[in-house]
Amino acid sequence: MRLLAAELIGTFILVFAGTGAIIINDVSGGAIGHMGVALAFGLAVFIMIGAMGNVSGAHLNPAVTLGFFLARRFPARRVLPYIISQCAGALLASLLLFLLFPTHPTLGATLPSIGHAQAFIVECALSFLLMFVILSVAVGAQEKGMLPAIIIGATVGLEALFAGPVTGASMNPARSLAPALVSGELQALWLYLIAPVCGAAFAVLACRCVHDKPCCLPRTA
Repeated sequence: MRLLAAELIGTFILVFAGTGAIIINDVSGGAIGHMGVALAFGLAVFIMIGAMGNVSGAHLNPAVTLGFFLARRFPARRVLPYIISQCAGALLASLLLFLLFPTHPTLGATLPSIGHAQAFIVECALSFLLMFVILSVAVGAQEKGMLPAIIIGATVGLEALFAGPVTGASMNPARSLAPALVSGELQALWLYLIAPVCGAAFAVLACRCVHDKPCCLPRTA
């Protein structure tokens, strides 16, 4: 239960801070700016890995959990409970933001400004990069320690900085699912649920090809 509570709280804070930055930027007339929104997501990931990495691994992302499972670093019996906890934390964050800003139309939902096929490829590529970095710096299924926190947080911030204007740079099904459900912006949700998982799976294969150390370990119990 400690692991699931850590994933719920960590994902709650990630979605509350990240999508909250989008909402506040909108209602304040751009006071935060696109760079500030990207920084909010990156810092939230950095802080949560530092705070929760030694408890649950601070996955905060169903695609990351599935990526660790495909890399044989994470037991099958924990995959669904982790994903449920992550989605629950994200949903609680979006519900709280709805109570705070009930007139905001999207609540920070990820909506592509390009075609759905293009957005799918972009999200897949972004998730590939994120998962590849995570597999390269994580210990087993644990994203813990200052250096991994900095590298992974910087990766999220970088990707949000350059890809945010075209897809929202989700890379995270839970982050996209929650505001879409609460706001009713469901038209592009499918690509934000599928593309990150595809990108994470491709990253597992790439990690096998690139690194001398084994990215895929014997299956844990």
